[in-house]
Amino acid sequence: MSIEHYENFPVASWLSPPALRPAIMAIYRFARTADDLADEGDAPAAVRLRDLADYRADLRATAEGRTPSPRWAAPVFASLGPVIARYRLPVPLLEDLLDAFEQDLVKTDYATRAELLDYCRRSANPVGRLLLHLYGIDDADALRRSDAICSALQLINFWQDFTVDGPRGRIYAPLEDRRRHGVEGQDLLALRDSPAARALIGSLCGWARALMAEGAPLAHRIPGRAGWELRLVVQGGLRILDKLDAAGHDALLRRPTVGASDAPLLLWRALTMRATGLNTRREGTAR
Repeated sequence: MSIEHYENFPVASWLSPPALRPAIMAIYRFARTADDLADEGDAPAAVRLRDLADYRADLRATAEGRTPSPRWAAPVFASLGPVIARYRLPVPLLEDLLDAFEQDLVKTDYATRAELLDYCRRSANPVGRLLLHLYGIDDADALRRSDAICSALQLINFWQDFTVDGPRGRIYAPLEDRRRHGVEGQDLLALRDSPAARALIGSLCGWARALMAEGAPLAHRIPGRAGWELRLVVQGGLRILDKLDAAGHDALLRRPTVGASDAPLLLWRALTMRATGLNTRREGTAR
């Protein structure tokens, strides 16, 4: 599949179990299309919400064995329908993703870390749980660690994307953290760099790093190629945090990314990743 969007982390890469790649790509297409409905183009929020409602109706029709509308049938639901049926995918997890995309259209600020994590519970954690479902892993410890990894990846994406979210009027740095560091929401929206803003972003990066540390041992529980891909996913997220740290948390000025030049380091870190501890340049804790 041609991936037209920048992605930090592998999507159905060559490390994914070959038999599961079509299922993983079907889930990706579903989520990517919904995300585009919420974010891409110039349509007003009301139109986007209506499109997402129609998309949800097509998901339910597909899950119930009915024919979805022609709009997304070929690009999305023709491949997702057999996957839902074959693997008995938990459809509520797919709907949780739609809930998060809808929320992005009506909510642009968060008061507390707990409130933001509730958003991550629907915007990111379902992806990890769907993949664990494909792998046949469903115990409570694995789900908890998967949620930690996925929430950490979502938070890292937020701290990476200040220059993207600011122009869209979205603030993901919680109000309680902004007040602690003396940073106004308008400063973040206007991308006004300052020592206080950098201290805020550094604290948020520490939070994401600690959350990743909580989930990372899951990579050693998943067997075979999927486990190795998860190691690379974890290390890819941590690499973004490393770049933010090295740049003095100047995320209001530039957006760090991972690319081909990072591959040797990511591979080495994945190969030497311990079952406990992240084996990175800086372990870090939430501050």
